[in-house]
Amino acid sequence: MQMSYAIRCAFYQLLLAALMLVAMLQLLYLSLLSGLHGQEEQDQYFEFFPPSPRSVDQVKAQLRTALASGGVLDASGDYRVYRGLLKTTMDPNDVILATHASVDNLLHLSGLLERWEGPLSVSVFAATKEEAQLATVLAYALSSHCPDMRARVAVHLVCPSRYEAAVPDPREPGEFALLRSCQEVFDKLARVAQPGINYALGTNVSYPNNLLRNLAREGANYALVIDVDMVPSEGLWRGLREMLDQSNQWGGTALVVPAFEIRRARRMPMNKNELVQLYQVGEMRPFYYGLCTPCQAPTNYSRWVNLPEESLLRPAYVVPWQDPWEPFYVAGGKVPTFDERFRQYGFNRISQACELHVAGFDFEVLNEGFLVHKGFKEALKFHPQKEAENQHNKILYRQFKQELKAKYPNSPRRC
Repeated sequence: MQMSYAIRCAFYQLLLAALMLVAMLQLLYLSLLSGLHGQEEQDQYFEFFPPSPRSVDQVKAQLRTALASGGVLDASGDYRVYRGLLKTTMDPNDVILATHASVDNLLHLSGLLERWEGPLSVSVFAATKEEAQLATVLAYALSSHCPDMRARVAVHLVCPSRYEAAVPDPREPGEFALLRSCQEVFDKLARVAQPGINYALGTNVSYPNNLLRNLAREGANYALVIDVDMVPSEGLWRGLREMLDQSNQWGGTALVVPAFEIRRARRMPMNKNELVQLYQVGEMRPFYYGLCTPCQAPTNYSRWVNLPEESLLRPAYVVPWQDPWEPFYVAGGKVPTFDERFRQYGFNRISQACELHVAGFDFEVLNEGFLVHKGFKEALKFHPQKEAENQHNKILYRQFKQELKAKYPNSPRRC
């Protein structure tokens, strides 16, 4: 009896000690929080004590919920949209990298995850029922094996309205069920995919690039919308966050990120110094140099490459918008959406830049950050139906500019 009493006493003493330890740890936690002031200190805190990532099961449940909804039709009724196959929590003041891709071109996502340290959002287009199945299986596999995907990437799916995506059976396709790591998923995708131009799908379905762009940047304050086969300079997200956090003066400003093409994508330049060296020997050139020089010429590449080297990212000079400039940029606030009537090839980004100008946004070119497209864009590599698509969108663009006059009657700016 006495032994049982002694055991109970010892147990209660241990329980009391454990409760006191928990209380002390809570006080220490509150003390640490109270001593953190400003964004820099908070960043340091989360570097040592990162928030708990969502579990694999939570992400899979979100995927099943999004697919079970049956999707919604877009405004045209031609496409079925599944929002949030994968989701990511995001600071409302963050800068999101928004992109789009056909299923085969998703393999470029691996390179974007390495260079862009912030949140990403990708809209995937599946042109056939088989591609829709592959897209859902890929989302399932990536959410299972890639912690970065679970933590930082939102994935949306678009397919022709006559198809519906289904909740994937993890056993099908069987080869994906055998994968055990993130690298294995991307390696497998590289073996089964046939990457190429997004709109060269080999089907009679038009690639809805502007619908995909709008979907990817939906809900974001600041966004950088790029093509999936482009790579940002190292540290671009971090530099943008620091610049935007230090001032709220960037409303109504489009911060232009100069875009280049590299002849061989074996080693992408990480910083401006490496880029300039490649540029000077002809291994790099302005984006669209061989296709539409005026589409990027206002960026003033010769001025940009000769700017003095600086450690902080900042706007270097103002450029008045002129037709047909279609820069890649970061902007927040009431940014006009991309007109979803433009599909396939031609005028899909120019039209949005034109409206941005008429809406009152100014364009300022950043001094250090840049984008690099993998490979030189050549006219011979374009889709055979390029000219027909281009002519249709050219007529639509003329109509679009007339519509802007009615939409912004008090604006002194015109395209």
